[in-house]
Amino acid sequence: MLSTGALRAHLLAARLAGPVATSREESLRSYRLFAARDPRVMLGLDPEWGWGEGDLLRLMADKCGVSADPAHVSGPDVIDPERTVAALEAFAGRLCEAARARSPVLFGTGHPHRLLGFYAGLAEAMSAAGCVVLTPAQGVRVDMATRFGVRTHSIEYVRGVALVREPGVRVPGSATGVHTHSPLPVRMALGALAEAGGPLPELVVGDHGWVCGAGQLGVEAIGLADTDDPALFVGEAEGRVSVAVPLDDAVRADYYRPLTRYVLGRASLTGRQEWP
Repeated sequence: MLSTGALRAHLLAARLAGPVATSREESLRSYRLFAARDPRVMLGLDPEWGWGEGDLLRLMADKCGVSADPAHVSGPDVIDPERTVAALEAFAGRLCEAARARSPVLFGTGHPHRLLGFYAGLAEAMSAAGCVVLTPAQGVRVDMATRFGVRTHSIEYVRGVALVREPGVRVPGSATGVHTHSPLPVRMALGALAEAGGPLPELVVGDHGWVCGAGQLGVEAIGLADTDDPALFVGEAEGRVSVAVPLDDAVRADYYRPLTRYVLGRASLTGRQEWP
């Protein structure tokens, strides 16, 4: 099992925490857009509270460790590795509870190029523990807004993890999907399960719209989020996201492998781990 000290060192060495590649400018822009309720950064969340830019900056300083100084407007953003470790502990604890209860679980990612291996390792372990890893709406088409306009995508599953891709771009089963913030895929997946008569997931694990979209619909959700994704942390503050783990969500895929090992160890889960 990876020790907490080794995990902390890895977070800093891989720039998953500490000074990260996400810039302060990117983060502050996301806070401005969120305060204006721009759907591009809401990730499917409809906050109950009024969140101004200052409120968001204070929240992100508390949850992630970014600078709370509004005059700090440039350079790399910073994530406190202690906050990442604490959130991973809570994340693992929730997985452990779900595994013991043999809860049905849904995994989905908007970062398939980076995070597919992380979630797939967890999905394999949860399945081995007796949980049903749900794969609803396989192949269902979803029209999503992109910077190129509305494009049709399809929901696919790779190693138990949902992602979306443009039809015809890759053969089914390949690991390549698109980067998306959209909550539409999780809404389609949950709708398909409800229409079929269940079971519905008792836990959704993922990022971006998969977490916020599920949480907004009242399904418990946990996930990973960068400093420019305030929606997950707002959802956590308002009680619609159970755990939001602060880390850089776009480093090399293999840098997340120690996180999978750590989470599985802390959750007392075992599973075959294969990596793309």
